[in-house]
Amino acid sequence: MTTGVLLCGVGRRTIASDMLMKRFLKVYLDKPELAGLALLIILIVLFQIKSNGVLLSFENIRGIMGLLPEMALVAIGVTILMICGEFDLSVGSVFALMPMSMAVMLNDGIPFSLSLLLGLLICAFIGLINGYITLQFSIPSFITTLGMLFIARSLTIVISGGFPPLLPDDLPTWLFTDYIWQGAILRVSFLWFALIAILTAAFLSLTNFGNWIRAVGGFNEAAASMGIPVRRVKIVCFMLCSMLAGFAGLLQVLRLGSPLPSIGEGLELQAVAAAVIGGTALAGGIGTVFGAIIGTLLIRTIDNGLVLSRVDANWFKFAIGMLTMFAVIANAWMGKISRKIKVEAHK
Repeated sequence: MTTGVLLCGVGRRTIASDMLMKRFLKVYLDKPELAGLALLIILIVLFQIKSNGVLLSFENIRGIMGLLPEMALVAIGVTILMICGEFDLSVGSVFALMPMSMAVMLNDGIPFSLSLLLGLLICAFIGLINGYITLQFSIPSFITTLGMLFIARSLTIVISGGFPPLLPDDLPTWLFTDYIWQGAILRVSFLWFALIAILTAAFLSLTNFGNWIRAVGGFNEAAASMGIPVRRVKIVCFMLCSMLAGFAGLLQVLRLGSPLPSIGEGLELQAVAAAVIGGTALAGGIGTVFGAIIGTLLIRTIDNGLVLSRVDANWFKFAIGMLTMFAVIANAWMGKISRKIKVEAHK
C-alpha cells in the first residue's frame, strides 16, 4: 500500500515536471527573445557589481544609448532578412558607403535632403542587386552579399579618394544626433531608432506582408504554392536591410563629424550575432525586432562591461562568439525537443 502511494506520488511529480517543461518550451518557442532578455539582466547585475556601480551611472548609460541606434538599426534589418530565410554580409560596407556618397554629393553642392534621398536610393539599389542575383541565379545569399561586401567597401574608398571629405558646417545634425535637450540622456538618433523599431515590429506582426515574410522564411515551397510572391518578398527584405544599414551609417557619421572609409568593418558579423542571440532562427521563419534589440544591447553591455571591469578588451570577440554558439545550440536543442513532443502528441 505504501509502495503504491509512493509510486503514485512519483508519477504525479513526473507528469507535473513534463507539463512544466512543455509550458517552458511553448513560452520559449513563442518568445525566444526572452532567453536573451534574462541573460541581459544577469550580465547587467554582474557588470554593475564588477564595475563598482559605474555601468548604470548616468554618463555611462548616456554613452551606451548614444551608440545603440547605430548598431540596432543594422541588426533590425538583418533580422528581418534572416526571418525571410536570407543573409546580408554587405551591411557593414553599405553602412560606410551611404554616408560617404552623401558627403561627396554635399561637397558638390547638392542639398542635404536630396543627398539623403539619393543615398537611400543607392542603398535600395544595392539591396535590389543582392536580391536579384541571389534569386535569379539560385546563389546562396551568403556568397552574393560577401561579394557585395568587397564591392561596396572598395567603392567607399574610391569615391573618397582615400581621405575622408569634409562635411559642410550647416548640416542639420540637430535633427539626427544632437541630444534631445541639454543634459538629456538620449540623442535624437534614439527617437529615429525607436520610431523605426516600432514601425518594423508592427509591419512584421500586423500586416499581410509581415506574415508573408515569416511564411517565406519558414516554408518557402508552401508559401509559393499558396500564391505568395516569394521573389518580391525577398527582394523587398534585401532592400529594406540595406537602407537601414545606410541610414545607421549616416547617424554615426553625423555623430562623429567625419565619413571615415573604415567605419562599419566587422559590423555585419555583430549584426548577425545580435539577431541570433535575440532568438532569430538561422533557418528562417522565426525572429522579432525586439529580439534584435535585446541582442544588440547584450553585445553593447558585454563590450562596455568588459572595459569598465578592466578586463582585456581582446576577450570581447571571444565572448560574442561563445554567446552566438550558445544561442545557436540552444535554438537547435529546443527545436528538437519541440519536434519530439509534437510526434509524441500525434501518436
